[in-house]
Amino acid sequence: MNMIQSQPVRRTSMGKRTGRVCLALGYLGASAALGLAFLWVPSVPNDAFESPEAQRLFYWHVPSAWMAMIAFGVLFVGSALWFIRRSALGWRLHVAGSEAGLATGLMAVWSGCLWGAAEWGVPWDWTDVRLNSFALLTLLALLLVLGRRAQPDGVESRDTFATAGLFGFVLVPLTYIATRIWQIRHPGPVIASGDGGGSLAPEMGALLGFAALSFTVLIIGHLMESVHLTSLEQRLDRLQGKLDAEATE
Repeated sequence: MNMIQSQPVRRTSMGKRTGRVCLALGYLGASAALGLAFLWVPSVPNDAFESPEAQRLFYWHVPSAWMAMIAFGVLFVGSALWFIRRSALGWRLHVAGSEAGLATGLMAVWSGCLWGAAEWGVPWDWTDVRLNSFALLTLLALLLVLGRRAQPDGVESRDTFATAGLFGFVLVPLTYIATRIWQIRHPGPVIASGDGGGSLAPEMGALLGFAALSFTVLIIGHLMESVHLTSLEQRLDRLQGKLDAEATE
């Protein structure tokens, strides 16, 4: 196994505070958005959905999917930096992106299943391209997280995982355009649809924008803290390796 030498990341007190502040603000904003979704925003007309009240899940589901796309973008950048330049920061971004992509992907999947069960009568449709491409993205993140924990850390294993991260990113644009090409079960875009048909009531649009902003701040804080945590884990591994080498001398 090829051993990896990397320099620890020195984090200033300002850098430490930034990640934690983003996490705190993101949690507060996300909590406020969920409360407003149930207490303030109006429901949709009864003839628009089979289960009108279930649309309140959108204020969790849509921002969660948005967070997942940010996480998968970070995964792609980190994978590219590692694969091309053997960048230690790139590997930390790969780790942060895969873990965040798994968490946020699961958030989007289970909230979507709840809405689907209420609206469609079934939690999932295996013929819908959007649903299945997003599920594959989440599965990719799961495999990367589990695989990294099961394999010893080394150049070869990192190359394998980085390659999977690079090729898996193809699913991101496919997921984005899926409902524009194949609208089967999943609703089409309601914002920036490109055809002038997507629209929301002012209160709904304002709350969805607030939720997206809050969840974006949350995922930025999560990624920053994850990068720092990975650097600490690598530093501990190096120190443990030095202690083991000294003990055998």
